[in-house]
Amino acid sequence: MSSNTASIPVVRPAGLVSPGDALRPRARAAVVVILGLLVALGPFTTDLYLPAFPAVQASFATTDVAIQLTLSATVIGFALGQLVVGPLSDRFGRRVPLLVATSVHVLACLGAAMAPNVGVLAALRVLQGIGAAGGGVVAAAMVRDLFHGHRLVRMLANMGLVSGAAPILAPLIGSQLLAVLDWRGLFVCLSIYGAAALMLASVGIGETRTSTARSHGRHATARARYRAVLTDRVFVGAAIVGAMQGAGLFAYLAVSPFLLQGRFGLDPQQYGLVFATNSVGVIGGAQLAARVMRRIGPQWILCVTITAQLLSAVALITTMLYPAPLVAVLIPLGVFMTACGFTFPSVQVLGLLRHGEEAGTAASLLGVSNFGLAACIPPIVGLLGSSSASSIGLIAVVGGTCAATALLVLVRPRTVPPIA
Repeated sequence: MSSNTASIPVVRPAGLVSPGDALRPRARAAVVVILGLLVALGPFTTDLYLPAFPAVQASFATTDVAIQLTLSATVIGFALGQLVVGPLSDRFGRRVPLLVATSVHVLACLGAAMAPNVGVLAALRVLQGIGAAGGGVVAAAMVRDLFHGHRLVRMLANMGLVSGAAPILAPLIGSQLLAVLDWRGLFVCLSIYGAAALMLASVGIGETRTSTARSHGRHATARARYRAVLTDRVFVGAAIVGAMQGAGLFAYLAVSPFLLQGRFGLDPQQYGLVFATNSVGVIGGAQLAARVMRRIGPQWILCVTITAQLLSAVALITTMLYPAPLVAVLIPLGVFMTACGFTFPSVQVLGLLRHGEEAGTAASLLGVSNFGLAACIPPIVGLLGSSSASSIGLIAVVGGTCAATALLVLVRPRTVPPIA
């Protein structure tokens, strides 16, 4: 990386809308790529080994629920990590917490590759989640440090594209790796990915939060930052919407290996192709959201996406009432995931737009609300039926109803000012 990339300006030069505008296009693209890799580290950590669930279950001679709890363990770690790393990045700067957390992730991945039983694997998955959290929360905060207004919307849409597509692409990549590796090899690959992201971040990403902003801002203490974020009804509403969408998404991730490979008889490679198909909708939705937000506020996009997700959830529930072919399940799942693509950047914009000074804290709370709830989903799915599409539908209906209520009561779309 060039030195121009490593020394990111942290003050707004005269005549520029945001500090990131001072970067040359090549340097700006490098920063976006590195931040995208860090954002994707969390979803890849969570989802790369989803196609290996049956193999892990057979290796440890354990139950479906025990394997699904390793997914919950990762999500719990991811939520806890964000809760710690985000506020630390506001107080001590972005760079050091990011590098330390990513190092923890690499070591935990290597440990998971050697786990002797499912209990040790679950414990190491918690550490993996904590380490991966650094990339997600600090990357979002860095974007908020560097960009404002409509450029912030575009950059957050790029981050939303990564965070939305990565959970879909990860199982596809994992299924292809399983053709040549066992499930332990997937964790070795994760450690290599984490090490590469760590190296690029250490060379190509400089500090984006000034020492003055850390100690002399209006919200210089953690308590003040939390108060500023949690007393903002728009932020709270956006966080609830994101959490409810995450509930449906994680129900899909927990059910799909057993539903598609068990009930419908797909092999790991076919299962990965289904995820790849859904990724087209997620990627397209995230990119279209950035364009649409030039004219339509993110709160109105959420009105449409929540409605679409509720309708697709109802369609999934009907598969419990009537014998349904595979296509009758895949179509509403595709609609749901496309709506997710629109929702990811919309929630990020609503949550971060008014909280530049405490961007790390705001980003961490968005993540905690999402992943904290999502950690409860795999056990619930186990009770509802780990191979039933109606399990996804039931959770998504409840989540969509709560999201719609939060949008109308807290966000109040008509009261949200346009993006400057």
